Amino acid sequence: MEQDLHRPQVYDYRQYDRVWQRVAPTLEPYPGMDQAAPSVPEVRAETPPAAPAPTPPESQPSPPEGQLPGAQPNPCCMGTVAEEMLEVLTGFIEESLSDRQYFLAIARQGPVWARQRLRDIADDEASHARRLLAAHYLITGQCYRPAVRHGPVCTGQWCAALRERYHLEACNGFNYARAADGTTDPCLSRLLNELSADEYRHADTILRLLERSLPG
Repeated sequence: MEQDLHRPQVYDYRQYDRVWQRVAPTLEPYPGMDQAAPSVPEVRAETPPAAPAPTPPESQPSPPEGQLPGAQPNPCCMGTVAEEMLEVLTGFIEESLSDRQYFLAIARQGPVWARQRLRDIADDEASHARRLLAAHYLITGQCYRPAVRHGPVCTGQWCAALRERYHLEACNGFNYARAADGTTDPCLSRLLNELSADEYRHADTILRLLERSLPG
């Protein structure tokens, strides 16, 4: 799968940290001297400083209609920065669903000893699609409807099919990693790196299946 990935401009995150300091003044007693008294100074009781009046909490504005309480118009994760990757995400969603169908088909046609591993990879691809759909919704607030393709899948000869899938899974791992490097959104980058690791793991599994399948 070829994706045209553009590296977005570095986003200028603003700092909102506030440092609060309390200062308690120390009052030194300064008693007056009564000249009429021969030698006993007058002792004045020290009056403690009055406690500051509590500041009423600021009233929070009501969120706009249709916006959940606590939601930010431009959050630091899955926000406007990640919008530049939407086309890439939808491409990954379609690719994951297509890969799932292929691995289910090759699991039905392959040898018995390899079928469960291939079904596990198919389950991973379905999970990838669901996670990417969730990311798309976090970014846009809209549900993406993938184009689900139906029909028979031709896998070809067993070893040739494994060879093809190995290269595709390794390329998917590379593309996920490249997309992670192409965004400054920290949460989206972490998600894409996790999916990249899964794809490389799939390639390793297919390599082991191929090692067992080739004549020695």
